[in-house]
Amino acid sequence: MTSSTSTEQPASVPPGGQEDFKDLGFGAEVARGTRQRLLNPDGSFNVLREGLDPFSSLSLYHWLLTISWPKFIGFITGSYVVVNTLFAFAFLLLGPDALQSSTGSFAGQPFYRAFFFSVDSFATIGYGNIYPVGVAANTLVTIEALLNILGIALATGVIFARFSRPSAKVVYSRNAIVAPYRDKNALEFRIANTRSNQLIEVQIQVILTKIEQVGGSTVRKFYDLGLERNRVVFFALSWTVVHPIDSSSPMWGLTQKDLVDADAEILILLIGTDETASQTVHSRSSYKADEIVWGAKFANMFLRTEAEGIVGMNLSRIHEIEMVYSR
Repeated sequence: MTSSTSTEQPASVPPGGQEDFKDLGFGAEVARGTRQRLLNPDGSFNVLREGLDPFSSLSLYHWLLTISWPKFIGFITGSYVVVNTLFAFAFLLLGPDALQSSTGSFAGQPFYRAFFFSVDSFATIGYGNIYPVGVAANTLVTIEALLNILGIALATGVIFARFSRPSAKVVYSRNAIVAPYRDKNALEFRIANTRSNQLIEVQIQVILTKIEQVGGSTVRKFYDLGLERNRVVFFALSWTVVHPIDSSSPMWGLTQKDLVDADAEILILLIGTDETASQTVHSRSSYKADEIVWGAKFANMFLRTEAEGIVGMNLSRIHEIEMVYSR
């Protein structure tokens, strides 16, 4: 995909509707009618990047910040083993007399003696039962000690950055729905914060993108969907985001088949403030046309006392819907 934007102009704008025919940063090729999903449900962009120099595009720091904790711990553990293994071979290359043992430890096992001496040196444990002999061996210990200082400092910095990096863990309902809303219908989906931290000043933007014929050409157009409410000050419970489908809506008069044929996709961008870190966090997701259920409503997920006082919500029911009428 290219980074240029489309310069074509739409033939018409739906009455009262807001249309953003720009590509939102996806490039002109998307606007020409690609049918692949633009935004995955987990918020990642469905974009393939090829032809880059793997070394120029590699960011070890960014990778260490964004991988999962199991992968991060696995990488640190693997690196620790590899470094000590390399130093063990380096000690072996210095000869059998480079390392001596006062207790006869690992007699006849030179590799294990060298490996565990490297571990003791790298971790500054220093049991003293194995010790280096000669200038070369002590020089290698000095190099290993220096690398240990640098390695511990870098690992500590990355771990601190991972803990202090704010992120939102917002769960989106598995499906969006077209539900009865007052005297008409509305596009709705439900979200909730799954972490114990508090999000405040949460804002959301919803965009409809679909393929249309403009001037004999197939293009992908983008429409900003007006919401009943696009901002909440407190996000303590769940939030059902509602786009009323009235005469000013880009979805007015469309059926589920129309959206499927047009390869429609609902793009969602959420921005809020993490109250604990006082930093801005983001969350993204999307719904394809076949992930929108028509004629349904969301099941109640609130927990109530006998006096009908709302005390919380059951997050396991955030995906549950109930059919209201047949399609």
